Amino acid sequence: MRLPLKIAVAGLGTVGAGTLQLLERQAELLAQRAGRRIVVAAVSARERRRDRGIDLSAVRWYEDAAAMAADPEIDVVVELIGGSEGIARLVVETALEHRKHVVTANKALMAHHGTRLATQAEENHVVLSFESSVAGGIPIVKGLREGLAGNRLQRLYGILNGTSNYILTTMRETAHEFAEVLAEAQRLGYAEADPSFDIDGIDAAHKLAILASVGFGRPVDLDGVYAEGIRHVSRVDVDFAEELGYRIKLLGIARLTEEGLEQRVHPCMVPRVTPIAAVEGVYNAVVAEGDFVGRMVMEGRGAGALPTASAVAADLVDIAAGRDVPPFGVPTSNLRTIPGVPIDRHQGAYYIRLMVVDQPGVIADVAAALRDERVSMEAMIQRGRAPGEAVPVVMTTHVTLEAAMRRALHRIAALDTVLEPPRMIRIEDF
Repeated sequence: MRLPLKIAVAGLGTVGAGTLQLLERQAELLAQRAGRRIVVAAVSARERRRDRGIDLSAVRWYEDAAAMAADPEIDVVVELIGGSEGIARLVVETALEHRKHVVTANKALMAHHGTRLATQAEENHVVLSFESSVAGGIPIVKGLREGLAGNRLQRLYGILNGTSNYILTTMRETAHEFAEVLAEAQRLGYAEADPSFDIDGIDAAHKLAILASVGFGRPVDLDGVYAEGIRHVSRVDVDFAEELGYRIKLLGIARLTEEGLEQRVHPCMVPRVTPIAAVEGVYNAVVAEGDFVGRMVMEGRGAGALPTASAVAADLVDIAAGRDVPPFGVPTSNLRTIPGVPIDRHQGAYYIRLMVVDQPGVIADVAAALRDERVSMEAMIQRGRAPGEAVPVVMTTHVTLEAAMRRALHRIAALDTVLEPPRMIRIEDF
């Protein structure tokens, strides 16, 4: 058997500790699959005395993670610190500069700097691997980059944030409002004290930007991702979605059109019969549509110590075995320039919820605003009568241009009889 692969782990939080435990517990299995042993030679973390469930007494400790990344005895640096700037970025850049392979779970870093880091890795003839940065234990990066290498993708979409999926699932199952379910998710540890990163779609946008680059062979373009979260989704919307035959999911969608590539993250109504609608709780799922393979669905745990550690280990085995694939499937010089399509150019169907005064002429005024923007209604739901009182009105539309839909909603919001800002959720027919 060849000499061991010596690795250094920067960051020993939840994922870092899980990675160390997996490498110890599965040492023999990994050695068989890699053709050599994978040995943790050095670590760096802020708190040295914390119990991480593994004996680290024989491992070199570094106070300075960047200095560890430059250690000449290290073959691979595993970056599990997180964040797009600061020490995490310095560790990765230092490792690549010193011709060391890098494995990272850092979606923010890859979303902001992935193309440049991939170029640096190629120039220094080392590997940059990031399977664990997207969808936890689901091997989606390898699936797109290698498993679907013989396909041209037309569309790629998925549930990329477990926190948001848990909240939407629980709202439907318990009939509780968003704020109540969010508080419960925080209590259970599924949501952070500041949940903005998850519920505002930022986390999913980072992951979508990475997947779109791998799937469509273009530079990472985080700025081109439209991101909208789930704060405005109410239990009323969840109930109406069920009645109309849909489920509400926060999706990341990358789709080729005649104008270029759409990249968007937002709540969607998806038909209940589709595979993505059945993915519940904290689970993630990614669907890829290729010209030869058709539709491929991958589902699994999208976060957590052990699923993410599983993805880290997979990258380490590839490096140990000498399997070297360009980070985004092709050399960075061959990444294609595909124009981005702004959200205003999106064409699709829409769900609209209004809170209006129940009086004659209201629906006629709403219909006139839609007509003037050439937006065609497909269905409308209005229950009961409460003259002079506030009542909800729900409409779905046929396929239309988003810019026209937004103009119509702006006019509708200005009507005296419309009491709240209109709520809009895009309908995706998968």
